[in-house]
Amino acid sequence: QFATRVVSCQAAELRPEGGGEPLRGFQVVLEDTILFPEGGGQPDDRGLIGDVPVLRVTRRGPEAIHFVQAPLEPGAEVLLSLDWDRRFDHMQQHSGQHLITAVAEQMFGFKTTSWELGRQRSVIELDTPSMTTEQIETLERSVNEKIRERVPVTVRELPAGDPEIERVRSRGLPDDHVGLVRVVDITGVDSNMCCGTHVSNLSDLQVIKLLGMEKAKKNKTNLVFLAGNRVLKSIEQSHNTEKALTSLLKTGPGEHVEAVKRLQNSVKLLQKNNLNLLRDLAVLIAQDFKSKADQSQLFVLHRKEGDSEFMNIIANEVRTEESLLFLTVGDEKEAGLFLLAGPVEAVENLGPRVAELLGGKGAGKRGRFQGKATKMSRRGEVQALLQEFISQRSHEI
Repeated sequence: QFATRVVSCQAAELRPEGGGEPLRGFQVVLEDTILFPEGGGQPDDRGLIGDVPVLRVTRRGPEAIHFVQAPLEPGAEVLLSLDWDRRFDHMQQHSGQHLITAVAEQMFGFKTTSWELGRQRSVIELDTPSMTTEQIETLERSVNEKIRERVPVTVRELPAGDPEIERVRSRGLPDDHVGLVRVVDITGVDSNMCCGTHVSNLSDLQVIKLLGMEKAKKNKTNLVFLAGNRVLKSIEQSHNTEKALTSLLKTGPGEHVEAVKRLQNSVKLLQKNNLNLLRDLAVLIAQDFKSKADQSQLFVLHRKEGDSEFMNIIANEVRTEESLLFLTVGDEKEAGLFLLAGPVEAVENLGPRVAELLGGKGAGKRGRFQGKATKMSRRGEVQALLQEFISQRSHEI
């Protein structure tokens, strides 16, 4: 916690990170703050001004702008409280990034071009097309050795013209930077110009786990990692998943992969058998329709289970020079697939209207129009439309 004063409070809007309608509130500037404004690859802190939640902290020149949804009186003394769990997590990830970046460059010459502290995992972009499994394993061992050596992490503030600045790793200062230059040192490992929050000793990182690499843009590689408490949370999630799989598969963790492979093979066989049965069923349905003496000019069929092939088999079996076929598959109250087949001119005329009624889209050629539907519950309206069309055609004849 930290006592400070309100300097200014202005009405403003905040766009939520996940999108949606802007939030109405206020931008508050304090005499000083313990909440970190987003920057340098690190997200902002959260906390309270009195009992008012701080929803975002951004930087405007040398000022930190706190977004809140209740007005605060300029000149008022307030108590600022920090969300320590969020802060400490960011400290662990950011110091972990510095350590990984320094060791990767020392061991392999891979320079860091950017990084991102994500909500679930963090990513370092390295200036190399790829990393081998052996390199990743060696890097992971090395950074964890530094953690076990309890290497101190310290902060220096240097005047902007100090020649020492030229000797520290940096991607350059922001254009609007004023005042002292902040340098974060990992003793004997790295000196880096940085505005972010860090642990005071590498032992506070607990452990670093490199999750592997992903291809990045322009012949670069993204190295994915977890540090500190995120490793523990990941292990807990994996353990819970393992327990659930053990219960479902009735086998120990060491046999999970083989058990899933067996299930996959069984599912593939069942799917193949089901597909063959659907094909046979489609042929039988078509033959039954053709065998009826009082064969109707309109054939309508709906099945919850089925696919485009099922409907097309029926259409292939039934001669559609005279009859109209309206076939649908899927959930009656939700989405599905449809097929309209019949005389070319009739289908060209009716197909788009059927798609519109069903709230879907489709395309057609050579006497067939098929597509996806979002309003299967309106099949009755389609049937009425088709019946009316047939009646009108009969009267014209």
